[in-house]
Amino acid sequence: MSIIVRPDDLSSPQVQALVTEHLAGMHGNTPAGHVHALALDSLRAPGITFWSAWLDGQLCGCGALKALGDHAGEIKSMRTRSAFLRRGVGQAVLDEIFRVARDRGHTHLYLETGTGAPFAAAHALYLRNGFAWCGPFGEYTATAFNVFMVRPLVPQDSTA
Repeated sequence: MSIIVRPDDLSSPQVQALVTEHLAGMHGNTPAGHVHALALDSLRAPGITFWSAWLDGQLCGCGALKALGDHAGEIKSMRTRSAFLRRGVGQAVLDEIFRVARDRGHTHLYLETGTGAPFAAAHALYLRNGFAWCGPFGEYTATAFNVFMVRPLVPQDSTA
């Protein structure tokens, strides 16, 4: 069965638990004051689209796209539940984010993520998908605990 990625309003207890799991993971791997993951209320803000991913009827992951203005977007809240790692969940969510970002006319996607071994799989996913290291964007500040990436998007882009 294929992974189904769908827009989500964050109202179900399952999805709320996944966001809580994501925040706990970020706080468990990054020092206090350096976590930029969004809580439920922030994920419901205007300009943010949230998706949940499902496999065989089970919630397996999530991701979000935040509009930044100037035809740019930011990837937020990418998470795959541990039972579903290495099964294509992150790729499926990222593919949907790429599709929607292009449909909305975004020309660049940015992201901020953590450093070290807990984030190695995420870095590999993003690099495989055409992201490159960059400097801070928006209101972020570079620290020893975060890195930044960017990927240009063009309407005819079919690599995602």
